[in-house]
Amino acid sequence: MALRQIRIYGDEKLAKACRPVQYVSPRTKLLIRDMLDTMYEANGVGLAAPQVGILKQIVVIDIGDAGEENTEDANTKPGIGCGDGPLVMINPEILETSGEQTGQEGCLSLPGQAGMVTRPEYVKVKAFDENMKEFVVEGRGLLARAICHECDHLQGIMYVEKVEGDLFEVTDEEEE
Repeated sequence: MALRQIRIYGDEKLAKACRPVQYVSPRTKLLIRDMLDTMYEANGVGLAAPQVGILKQIVVIDIGDAGEENTEDANTKPGIGCGDGPLVMINPEILETSGEQTGQEGCLSLPGQAGMVTRPEYVKVKAFDENMKEFVVEGRGLLARAICHECDHLQGIMYVEKVEGDLFEVTDEEEE
């Protein structure tokens, strides 16, 4: 297990757009494993490569059992968001969104802070897995929020730019 340092709000890399991944090398696979280890160690539900200083379009998400409201069909990657393991997205592209949800959002790059953010209730994304196999994933609720949040990171956008009202402090218990 290798942990990467999470960049904190204000770091210039968090404000830059990321490059698409052309192929997955052994180093890229190691980065993905490190990102997952780092996310789990920090008790997060998502992490984007720029948060660990790498300007590549790679996102990892695991919302655990909180994703039971997500439905799957023949075109959806099986088990995603339903407590069956992490979602790895390379070069994600949001294809469709609908609805609206407003809720508390935080970020591993801004520990101890949260704010109210409005995001789509539903999102459909095309991406590549760690073997560069294309797939489509659909998510609702927390999974939709996490996908949009992490995809924003790939464009150099942090959730604080979308907060409605002021940021507020949260304790570790509230973050979980």
